[in-house]
Amino acid sequence: MKKTWLAVGAAAIIALSGCSSSGHDEKSDGQSHEMNHEGMNHSSSGEVPKNLQASQNPTFKIGSQAIMKADHMKGMDGAKATIVGAYDTTAYTVSYTPTTGGEKVENHKWVIQEEIKGAGKKELKPGKEVTLEADHMKGMKGAEATVDSAEKTTVYMVDYNPTTGGKKVRNHKWVTESELSKP
Repeated sequence: MKKTWLAVGAAAIIALSGCSSSGHDEKSDGQSHEMNHEGMNHSSSGEVPKNLQASQNPTFKIGSQAIMKADHMKGMDGAKATIVGAYDTTAYTVSYTPTTGGEKVENHKWVIQEEIKGAGKKELKPGKEVTLEADHMKGMKGAEATVDSAEKTTVYMVDYNPTTGGKKVRNHKWVTESELSKP
């Protein structure tokens, strides 16, 4: 009996390891998602939607420093960031196919309530079909998307130097409060 369970366990491990190399598990999706950020506007003008309200009491004050614990892009995790803006809203992960063509982008972090066409003030539920007004990446603005998750939070616009080197990123949109820590 013990040998049978060992064989079943070994078969399960082999089957699961085969799944992870197929690119369909969360870790692989996260890696391919990171690669899809080539068209991302890492820096922005700093403009925010007109109806976005500044946070009255953010944990990280404008001008303060924080360490990012986000891996949306290479060079972000562990980078020291300067807080440029803080806003109370709902942040969404979304999946969409760029209007410019190409592969579907899965679980893109983050699009905020005010960057979704006709979203109003009510939090959108996972599975909801929406049209994006955000333009963080080429082909994002006007794309049809599906809401993957929602998080009511303070989002931050940040400046940072990537840990991988390269040009300083200015006015990056968005990092959530849970993705920042005190230096």
